[in-house]
Formats: sequence, C-alpha cells, structure tokens
Amino acid sequence: MASKKTNQNKVTSDDSNSRRDFIKKSGLFTALALTPPSLVMASDKKWDEKIAEYLETVPLSIEVNGTKHNLNIEPRTTLLDLLREQLQLTGTKKGCDHGQCGACTVHVNGTRILSCLSLATMQQNAQVTTIEGLSKGKKLHPMQEAFIKHDGFQCGYCTPGQIMSGIACIKEGHANSREEISEYMSGNICRCGAYHNIVDAITEVKEGGKEL
Repeated sequence: MASKKTNQNKVTSDDSNSRRDFIKKSGLFTALALTPPSLVMASDKKWDEKIAEYLETVPLSIEVNGTKHNLNIEPRTTLLDLLREQLQLTGTKKGCDHGQCGACTVHVNGTRILSCLSLATMQQNAQVTTIEGLSKGKKLHPMQEAFIKHDGFQCGYCTPGQIMSGIACIKEGHANSREEISEYMSGNICRCGAYHNIVDAITEVKEGGKEL
C-alpha cells in the first residue's frame, strides 16, 4: 500500500509541476503580447535579449540531412534560425524573413516548406533536408547539375531555395509544362531575373527522368 501511495504522490507532483510550467510560460507570452511596442522600446532597446534569458528551453528531436539531433531550444526559434545559427547549415538563406521570397525553402518529411515561417518546435521528430543534404559526397544532385548547366543563378543567393522548390515541383507533379513550372515556382523570387534559365533546368530534370 505504501508503494502505491508513493507512486500516486509522484504522479500528482509531476502533473502539478507541468501545470505550473505551462501557466508560467503562458503568462510570459501573454504579457509580451499585451505590452505596447513603444513602451517596450522606450524602456530598453535590448528588451528582446533580456526576455530571452527568462524563456525556458524546450527539448527537440529532429533529423537534418540524415543526422539526428537532440537539442534544447527557445520556443520562439524558427526552423530557419535553428538550421543557420545552431546547426551551422547556412546554405538555407534568410531573405525577407516573412515567407515572401522563398530563399529559406527546405523539405520537411518530403514536402517543401518556408523555414522562416515554421517554429522549430513544430518539427518534433521530423526529417529535414536542406541544400547541404542533396549531394552525395562530391556527386551533385541532378537539379544542382542542371542549374549549373543552364546558368540558373547569377548572384546565387536565392539558388538554394530555388533548387529545393524545383525538386518539389517535379515530385509533386507540377512540372508538366513551362507554364505550370513558372506558376509553381512563382513563390521563389530571383532578383537577378534568371527565371527562364531556372525553368530550363527544371524542365531538363523532369524530362530526363532521373531519380530525385
């Protein structure tokens, strides 16, 4: 009987701690949301750094380019910032940081997403592929080879996102014509204007039927 009571007390204690933790985090985020921006900026220009000190981290298990990572991260960390700042995978670019340019495109469980709009905590146990994970040693991915062949980039900043979207374009069945490719790829902005060459590259890979 004593053992049973001890177990019951342990469960009750664990549940209580979880509730307190949830209430504490919820209260902090509510306070942040209700604080007028002008007041926060007036009080201290480095308010975000100080608030970050009070945010508790959460555990995250994630697989990136075939490597599993068990991390503790701040709840507000985006997948993009996790890749670039904590895992040092800087091939994925931060462009607009508002989901409007496509430079941060990666694949999560085989589907393209904008990593700047996804919290890393939402990708628990997910399989993420970035531009660094496409090649096999020195052997480039067919889409990478096609971009080089057709000069699908100039400055190269948007290229990782373009390539990741181009692969998804074919896999998801949206590469049946140049017009369809252009429509599907419209969310990826190329400020150098290499759109025609990008479509050429995707078309060649689609028609070549190579395994992606």
